[in-house]
Amino acid sequence: MGTIIKNARMVNEGAVQEGDLAIRGGRIERIGGVIDGGAGDATVDAEGAWLLPGMIDDQVHFREPGFEHKGEIATESRAAVAGGITSYMEMPNCQPQTIDATALEDKHRRAAAKSLANYAFYFGATNDNLEAIKAVDATRACGVKVFMGASTGNMLVDDEATLEGIFASTPLVIATHCEDTPTILANEAQARARYGDAIPFAMHPEIRSEEACYKSSSFAVELARRHGSNLHVLHLTTARELDLFAPGDLDGKRITAEACVHHLFFDDADYAAKGADIKCNPAIKGQADRLALRAAVADGRIDVIATDHAPHTRAEKQQPYAKAPAGLPLVQHALLSLFEHMPAELIAHKTAHAPARRFDVRERGFLREGYWADLAIIHPNRNTVVDEEPVWSKCGWTPFAGQTFSHRVTHTFVNGQLAYADGTFHSTQPGMALAFER
Repeated sequence: MGTIIKNARMVNEGAVQEGDLAIRGGRIERIGGVIDGGAGDATVDAEGAWLLPGMIDDQVHFREPGFEHKGEIATESRAAVAGGITSYMEMPNCQPQTIDATALEDKHRRAAAKSLANYAFYFGATNDNLEAIKAVDATRACGVKVFMGASTGNMLVDDEATLEGIFASTPLVIATHCEDTPTILANEAQARARYGDAIPFAMHPEIRSEEACYKSSSFAVELARRHGSNLHVLHLTTARELDLFAPGDLDGKRITAEACVHHLFFDDADYAAKGADIKCNPAIKGQADRLALRAAVADGRIDVIATDHAPHTRAEKQQPYAKAPAGLPLVQHALLSLFEHMPAELIAHKTAHAPARRFDVRERGFLREGYWADLAIIHPNRNTVVDEEPVWSKCGWTPFAGQTFSHRVTHTFVNGQLAYADGTFHSTQPGMALAFER
């Protein structure tokens, strides 16, 4: 039994093709023209909506194990699928941290049992696990995550000898969080001297400043150039940092950059209304930075768009600035937010094609015959009123509260199975571990 998607505007590799798409055996069997199904085939009428390869989110925090009160693999992967995200790469700052082979395999076991989306996991770096990084199985980790700045879970890597060893030795993608901790601490001390315990949330981009970001990201790029490393700098937030990266296509690049949906959507004017709900690290900066990031997405200096989905409970977020944790639940509305300010062809490239290529993901990320059928149907004439619908993330809130999006995710297919349609989950079949061409 297969599925025929009819009357779609299929978005793939910079082009839009109108017609049908057939799914059989979990994979895309045929693309284009009029396709008549056989006996027992299901039919989905896309009604002229966009049909994109499902988003491959290269940066999420699903909180399991150790912080299940915030989120779990089951709940957060459901929220992702409801947003058209069919695969994710999850971060290591859980408890226990994913810094050895045992912890990595434990995450794979958990996801195999209950992740609705496809999955991969980063191997975390610390100041003292360089030998474990050298020994990591490249088929079991999507990359090595290095926090080159303060992080949740005390995973800051600030020993220069360790950093040199990581950049010199691992063939995997080195994904970095770049903020300079001494700069941040100095800025925070100044804010405390001025405001005491009543630091306003609008100070966040001054505390987690442009200088803190640039000092760290420029150091990461310098290390990568010196060692020929495979570097991917996560969640850029400033116009200044963009000069570190080359425009153009991914081909031949060993140093790449990512932007996240919230840094492309919000700016510092939103702190007045949103406060802790948009407190994240690195911080959302000014309008000029947001516009520069969007321009860099278009010219290729930003290679990948992701979410950095990081849920916290509402009670945790309602605390004063110094105690409110950084991080936002984003997977459910990420693609919809992008449709507010960029074309479908660019969205498909930056959220599916580019992450698949950057991380060497096998047979996903494109609408190609023979590839796994990871698909999202997104309707351009059906609004999404955020406050009128369930928030599927376990934390139960979203920074997009009050927003009406001009598009709607109507269907998501994972490995050829209808996983979600118009507010209802249709499959409990777990996702698959991502395979890599390495």
